[in-house]
Amino acid sequence: MAKKQSVIVNILKSLLIIILFVGFFEAGLLGSYTIVTSEAPDVKGLIDSQIDSIMSLVNSNQVNNLLIKDPTIIQVTNKMDVADALKEQANVDGVSVDQMNVSTYQNLEGSNIEVNIEALGYSSVNVSSGQIVLSQTPDYQVVAKAKAKADGHGVEIDTSTIKITSVLKLYSTNKNASKIQIG
Repeated sequence: MAKKQSVIVNILKSLLIIILFVGFFEAGLLGSYTIVTSEAPDVKGLIDSQIDSIMSLVNSNQVNNLLIKDPTIIQVTNKMDVADALKEQANVDGVSVDQMNVSTYQNLEGSNIEVNIEALGYSSVNVSSGQIVLSQTPDYQVVAKAKAKADGHGVEIDTSTIKITSVLKLYSTNKNASKIQIG
C-alpha cells in the first residue's frame, strides 16, 4: 500500500512540474509577444497557432505522404482572387501573382484538396523628404494553406479557407541594387 502511494505521489509531482513548465512557458510567450509588438496579445490566437503547429508535426498521415512523394505544383484558375485574399490577411501592400507557387501532396481528383501557397509580398511605397522610393524586390514571403477543388484547367482555391501560416520579412544584402528613386 505504501509503495502505491509513493508511485501516485511521484506521478502527481511529475504532473505538477509539467503544468508549471507549460504555465511559465505560456507566460513568457505572452510577455515576449507584448514586448516585441507593443500590443496586447491575442491569447486564443497564439494558443491555437501552437496547437496547429504541434498537430501538423504529429499528424502521421501527412508524414507518410511527405516521405512517399514530392509535392505536385498545380495551376490555379483564380490567382487574382487568391492574391487579394493573401494581401488582406497578411497585411502587405501587394502580392506577386507571377511568383505565386501552389502545391499539394494530395491527389488532384478530389473536391476537397488541401494546398500550400507561397507568394512574395511587397510593402507600401516609402516616401521621405519629397522622394518616392519604388522597390522591385519583394519584402515578405507569405506562406498559407487553403482548400481547393479541381476543375478542367487546374484547381480553384476557396479564398474563404485561406489561412496564413507565416509571413517572413526578407532582407537584402545590397540595399540599393533594387530601388528606383523618383523625385
